[in-house]
Amino acid sequence: MPSILLCGLVLLALDAAAADPVVIKFSHVVAADTPKGQAAEKFRDLATKYTEGRVKVEVYPNSTLYKDKEELEALQLGSVQMLAPSLSKFGPVGAREFEVFDLPFLFPDIAAVNRVTAGPVGARLFSKLETKGIHGLAFWDNGFKQMTANRPLRRPEDYRGLKFRIQSSKLLDAEFRALGALPQVMAFSEVYHALQTGVVDGQENTESNIYTQKMHEVQKHLTMTNHGYIGYAVIVNKKFWDGLPADLRTKLEQAMAEATKYANDVAAKDNADALAKIKASGKTTVLVPSADERKALSDAMAPVYAQFEPVIGADLVAQVRREAGQHAK
Repeated sequence: MPSILLCGLVLLALDAAAADPVVIKFSHVVAADTPKGQAAEKFRDLATKYTEGRVKVEVYPNSTLYKDKEELEALQLGSVQMLAPSLSKFGPVGAREFEVFDLPFLFPDIAAVNRVTAGPVGARLFSKLETKGIHGLAFWDNGFKQMTANRPLRRPEDYRGLKFRIQSSKLLDAEFRALGALPQVMAFSEVYHALQTGVVDGQENTESNIYTQKMHEVQKHLTMTNHGYIGYAVIVNKKFWDGLPADLRTKLEQAMAEATKYANDVAAKDNADALAKIKASGKTTVLVPSADERKALSDAMAPVYAQFEPVIGADLVAQVRREAGQHAK
């Protein structure tokens, strides 16, 4: 009888173990109420729904687990299973092709960006990550970047001598040096304090990031330059992903497809809402550059194309221009 009872307990323990959900730790560096934060939570809910609880997604916003510079290494080591880093993050890990998204004034609108990421270029870029132990799932929008500083930024000369926070990207560094500014690489979580204390004079970001991080409260001017794009690549640890049962991967891909549509829709709405709130706060002046001022800024940054096409790949840049509907600079 004791042996029968013991066998029964063992079987119950095995059944309980088999029922344990697969845990996906989804880490990101922005606030939960940003487009990326909301989309991560949407994916969590959809993953639970479509896998009927077989997968549990744990979302960690605001650099709770890892800061910007630590994210990708943690994913590659398997310490975290899912990330949505900005596209600028992949250059330092040897996928310099992703720097194409940092080229200034490349995309006329978000629809052009989505054509590029949903087409052959997106697939081509994700294939570059496979050898890094990373599998790409989706591209999520944030929006176009605007400039902020404590002085009005209307023409290229207005940037001279200003210390600008940038993400870790040699291309972004070159863009600001072309303007005569002094780029400073800094983790996203440190930007507000750096602006508040004068460690840096300005930064570039989307309206939703500016508002949710309260940057508008410590910057006197915001200029609607739309000079660059911020987007994210939702990625997973390749070994972890390949080890999942095929049916779970299919259900998670379905959840990701719906979360991606949600992400892109909410990004557009949140940026518009954030800009309205920034204006209503009265804490910063919003400037809209004229066509001539915008062209002057574009012309000043244009030399980075010749500098970085050999690094990114001239054929890739040309392909993005064609799909985005842009002409060569």
